[in-house]
Amino acid sequence: MTKIVLLAGASGKIGRNSERAFKAAGWTVRRFKRGTDMTVAARGVDVIVNGMNPPKYHDWANIIPKITKQVLEAAKANGCTVIIPGNLYNFGDNRDGEWSETTPHTPITRKGRIREEMEQAYRESGVQTIILRAGNYIDPKSEDDVMSEVTLRAQSKGKFTTAGKPDAVQNWCYLPDWARAAAALSDKRHELAQFVDVPFPGYSLSGTELKAKIEALTGRRLKTVQFPWVIMQLLSPVWEMARELLEMRYLFDLDHSLSDRRMKTLLPGFQYTPLDDALSAKLGLQTAKPALRVAA
Repeated sequence: MTKIVLLAGASGKIGRNSERAFKAAGWTVRRFKRGTDMTVAARGVDVIVNGMNPPKYHDWANIIPKITKQVLEAAKANGCTVIIPGNLYNFGDNRDGEWSETTPHTPITRKGRIREEMEQAYRESGVQTIILRAGNYIDPKSEDDVMSEVTLRAQSKGKFTTAGKPDAVQNWCYLPDWARAAAALSDKRHELAQFVDVPFPGYSLSGTELKAKIEALTGRRLKTVQFPWVIMQLLSPVWEMARELLEMRYLFDLDHSLSDRRMKTLLPGFQYTPLDDALSAKLGLQTAKPALRVAA
C-alpha cells in the first residue's frame, strides 16, 4: 500500500528532517510549493506534515490563522491526517515541572495564545490531528535553531551562552528523532483518536549540565556568558525579532521537562539518539550514530 506524505514548509527545519525520516520509513514524499493550491497538492495524500511557520516570529497573529485555514481545507477535502510540531508556549509559566498531555494550557504570552487558538481550531475541525510537542530544537544540519542561535552563538570564541538561570532544567529535542517519531505515528494513525497530543520528551538538562557535556565532547573549557537581553530590550522598539524573543524570556528561567508516558504507550519501541551523539552531530565532531528503528 502506497503511503504518501505532503510536507508543508518542506525547506524548513521540520520539513528537511521529516523528508529524510519519512523516506527512510518507506513513504513517498511530496513537497508543497508555497503559493500553490494546497488542496490540489494534497490529492491522494495520506498525511500532511505542517512545518510552515513565519520566519523569525514575523506577524504570527495574521499568518498563523491563514496557514491553519489552508492546511485544514486541504486535509478536509482529501481525508488527510495532519501532524503539527507543537511547542511549549501553551503551558505558560506552569510550575508542575514535568508537563504532559494532561497539563492545563494557561498561556501567558501573545504567541502562546495564538498557538492555543491554532490547536483549538484543529481540535474542533474533525480532521485527525497529531500534535507532536517538543521544546528547544537541535538540528544538526542547520544554524536556524535555539542551540545555534543561543547556546552556541559564541562557542567559536570559547563561550557558552545561557539565556536564563544556568541550573534551570530545559527540554531539548533532536529534530531527526522528532521526525522519526512523526513517521512512526503516521504509520499508526488508524489506531489513534481524532485529536492526539503527544509530548516528545527528548532530553531534559540544565544549562550547567549541557555546558559540561559540550566541554567533555570538545575537550575545551567554555566561559559561561548571558544572552544579550539588554541589547534585545534596547532594539525591541525597532526590531520585531527582539520583541518576540523578549516575550519568551520567561521560559529560559523555568524548570520544565516533558513526560515520556504517552510516547512509551504509543511507540514503545522508540529509541532516542544518545545525547552525546546528537551533540556531536550538532557540533560537527562526528556523524551521530543512527538510532534503532521503532519496533513493529
